[in-house]
Amino acid sequence: MDEPFKELEDEIDDLKQELKNFQQEKERVRAIVGKIGGVPTFNTKLANWIFIVVIVITLAISIIGGERWQLLMIEAATVALSVKIIYMIHCQMKMNHFKLWMLSSIEWRLNEMMKHVRKS
Repeated sequence: MDEPFKELEDEIDDLKQELKNFQQEKERVRAIVGKIGGVPTFNTKLANWIFIVVIVITLAISIIGGERWQLLMIEAATVALSVKIIYMIHCQMKMNHFKLWMLSSIEWRLNEMMKHVRKS
């Protein structure tokens, strides 16, 4: 009677260990993705706030400054927005490159496993 319970306990322990390993792997992948750009860093948040402040200031000066400053400040705001868009495209390209690398690695490992299974 004790034998089935022992097997069940062993199986539960194995499942707990697999779950723990999965959670550790998930955290490791999350950290890697965070380094690549998936999670906003302090520098990214700072850059966002600088862009917001520059846009607000240039638009405020264009409204308050009259005709003399209006065109120059609108152009400065447009340039700041363009730089922000370029930066966002750059960050997205980094993420896409990482995703491609990950998918290629997974495909390579699957192919290796399939070769191993066919040989067995």
